[in-house]
This record gives sequence, C-alpha cells and structure tokens, in this order.
Amino acid sequence: MKVERVISRVSLRRTIESGTEEQRRAVLEIIAAVRARGDEALKSYTEKFDGVRLDSLRVTDEEIETAYQHVSEEALRIIREAAENIRDYHERQKKESWITAKEDGTMLGQKITPLDAVGLYVPGGTAAYPSSVLMNVIPAQVAGVKRIVITSPPNKNGTLPAGVLVAANELGVKEIYKVGGAQAIAALAYGTETIRPVDKIFGPGNIYVALAKREVFGQVAIDMIAGPSEIVVLADETANANEIAADLLSQAEHDERASAILVTPSMKLALAVASEVEKQLETLPRKAIAASALKNYGAIYVTETLAEAVEVVNELAPEHLEVMTAEPMQLLGQIRHAGAIFLGRFSSEPVGDYFAGPNHVLPTNGTARFSSGLSVDEFVKKSSIIFYSEPALKRNVEKIAAFARLEGLEAHARAVEERFKK
Repeated sequence: MKVERVISRVSLRRTIESGTEEQRRAVLEIIAAVRARGDEALKSYTEKFDGVRLDSLRVTDEEIETAYQHVSEEALRIIREAAENIRDYHERQKKESWITAKEDGTMLGQKITPLDAVGLYVPGGTAAYPSSVLMNVIPAQVAGVKRIVITSPPNKNGTLPAGVLVAANELGVKEIYKVGGAQAIAALAYGTETIRPVDKIFGPGNIYVALAKREVFGQVAIDMIAGPSEIVVLADETANANEIAADLLSQAEHDERASAILVTPSMKLALAVASEVEKQLETLPRKAIAASALKNYGAIYVTETLAEAVEVVNELAPEHLEVMTAEPMQLLGQIRHAGAIFLGRFSSEPVGDYFAGPNHVLPTNGTARFSSGLSVDEFVKKSSIIFYSEPALKRNVEKIAAFARLEGLEAHARAVEERFKK
C-alpha cells in the first residue's frame, strides 16, 4: 500500500456505475417484457442469463428442507444467535405514533404505519450472503411489515444457496422466488401472475439490477444504489499493525473496487501496516481481488496530529470506520461522518457484518455525510395527524386566509373562511 503525507483534500468518492447506453436499453427492454409477458418472460430470461429452465419460480417446502441438510448444526446455531442480536438491536429503533392535545381542543400528532409489502433482492453466486437476509428481513419484521418477498437468481441446478434459504426460513419468510437480475426488479415493481408487486425494494446487485432499480423508482421506493465496500481505520501509535492490516484486507477482498484506508499521525505505524498488508496478502484466498482493490483504492495517509487525522476521516465519510487509538471513546464526539463506528481493537469490522446487531447495510461512496444505515425507519411511513377545533380555527382563520392570498390561492382562503359564514 502506498504511504503518503496528507497535503490536500482526500475523498472516497468513486464513479457510481451508471452503465452504458446499451445496458440501459437492455434493462428497459427487460422491464417492458416482464410487464407485458409476466411469468413467461421471467422464465425465458432465467434460462438465458442463468442457464436453467424453471417449471416453477417459487421455492418449495421440499427445497427448504433439502437446504437444511447442507447447513451444519453449528452454522444453524450461529445464524439463530446472530438473528437474536440483530432483532434486539432493531427493536430499540422502533418509534411509536404520538398525539398531543392543546387547551383549545386542537390535536396534532404523527401516525407510524409499516409498509404493506417489501422485496429483498439477494445476489447470486459468491455474493449470496445469509447475513444480508438477516439484516434486511429483521428490521422489516420489527417495523411490522406483513409481506416480505425474497428474489434471487438460481444456481445451474435450479436451486438457491442453502444458507440463504435456511436464513430466510428461520425468520419465517416463505415467499421466495428463483429469479434474479433486472427481471426480478421488474417483477417486484409491477408484478406477474406469480409474484405480486411490493411497495419498496431492498438489496444490492450488479449493474443491471442497479439500473433496473433506478428505472422503477417512483413506481416503487428503493433503498439505495449500493457502491463498493469501504473501510477507514483511524489509529495512533498504540495500535497493532497486524490487526489493522487484517481489517483492511477484510474489506479489500470484497471487490476490486473496494476501498481500504488507514489514517494515522504515526509514520512508524504506517510503514509497519504497509509491510504487514503485503505479508498477509500472500496467503489470502482472494488475493487477486484484494490486491487490485488495494492498488487502485487503498491508501495510508499520515497526518501531523491526531486531530488532523479525525478531520481527514470526516472528509472521507466512510461506510465503516474503525477507531484504534489509546482512548477511542474520547474521539466519538468528534466523528461526524461514518456509516458505522467501531471503537477499540476488539471491535473488528466483521463483528458488525455478522453478529453484533447493528445493520451492515450502510451508506458508501462518501454518502455517510448525509445518509444513514438501514434501520426500522426504512420500513415505515409517517402520516401527520391534524384535528383543529372550532375555537382554534376561528382564532387563526384570518391569518391562514391571508397566507393563502399571499400565494395567490383564493380558493384556499375561501375554504377556511367558509366555516364562519353566516
């Protein structure tokens, strides 16, 4: 990894893939075909892109039972315990409806209502992560969403990964479909004979999935257009170089466009980490992917002071931030921009990915400056409640009417004045 002194502004921003015009046209064609031909189009595209012809799109009880045979008892216990931790954390995020009354009889409030139906897209292949099923489904359940749908591209044998099916079944999700790509997003947005439409779509995918989510936005809501994973480690001279190197590699192995950065005021630590990364990289199974990520999006920034290092971190606004300093809690109040903050040497980033409880679906590409990780809030909507009493309206009618006329809306003014005509 390259080690450099910070002499100018730094950024994590990478170009968000918007696709080529050819890819966008292909996505529009797929969406139109699914809207016109429904299930038949889904099966046709599944055969074309995934190499399997399906008789039925829906996962059967038999397939779920078979999946359990491929998941060890230990793995099942871990999934269940992780689910308990995630549920406990998200239960604390729940908000209640509220209403307040004034002396004049006016009542104002807010009604919290869960979405009716949500869809979770689970990528296929090596990116089929049971942890993502837990992280998306559990907050939806805590919010009170009644219908949760999972779609995922099938393997060559026409099944879904065992871990995904087991995780979904452990949470009680029964509506699971073997369909992926842009066609799955179209089905979730517009519906087919088999798949009823949802209100909001969650989950990452390839460029075709990302483009499809953009195209259907407005018909349905979407969570975000997810970017490559990233980690920033903020460390001082007390940190362990081997631990930092391991944590940087934990994100670099995700994707060739993943970013892994160390920010430190210690040149000695910086050089030690650079050496340790090269050493650990040699034995990493996903060495080629991690090496490419580090070459293009990895860096070690050396600052003059720890305070300057904190400011660099806030400029980067990372998805994952590890604070590995002598007194990490003392820096918490100074951290303004980060998707998730891991404090201390025993809070390695994978703790949050799998087990601690907070959600691992987080803002990337510097968007932690203005957005938050996935939470229960993403699965509810809020309605204002207004009950104005006669005395309250009578006291304010002239002001409301005047405001309406200020904007040139006479009918608005007359609407409130009508209540008090003799």
